[in-house]
Amino acid sequence: MFWKKKPTFIVPELNDANFSETVVNAKVPVLVDFYADWCGPCKVLAPIIGELARDYDGRALVVKVNTQNNPALSQHYKIKSIPTLMVFNKGNFQERFQGLVPKPNLEEILDEYIAGTDEEGRLVEE
Repeated sequence: MFWKKKPTFIVPELNDANFSETVVNAKVPVLVDFYADWCGPCKVLAPIIGELARDYDGRALVVKVNTQNNPALSQHYKIKSIPTLMVFNKGNFQERFQGLVPKPNLEEILDEYIAGTDEEGRLVEE
């Protein structure tokens, strides 16, 4: 029912000016969603990104970057198709995913980075 709907979580939106500072200084893993307002698959992914931002609040940082409003970031990270999801850990780029990625897969990725990485942010195999 509509009255039992979970409140939406506002996903922080980064831009050309604050991206580097936010991602590099993050003490937790960062999942970045590169999207555009006109992109159909991005609209499908948006509620999942919101849920992840809410569920991982304090354990990981989930943010969005509008590729149309931030062309320098899009060019720097060579964003050719959207949605593109990128994972950063301890300020270092780790992984890139293009297209729709199911929520369980994104949870698994974030959980792995939260569980353990080396000094440079790479996953430690057990």
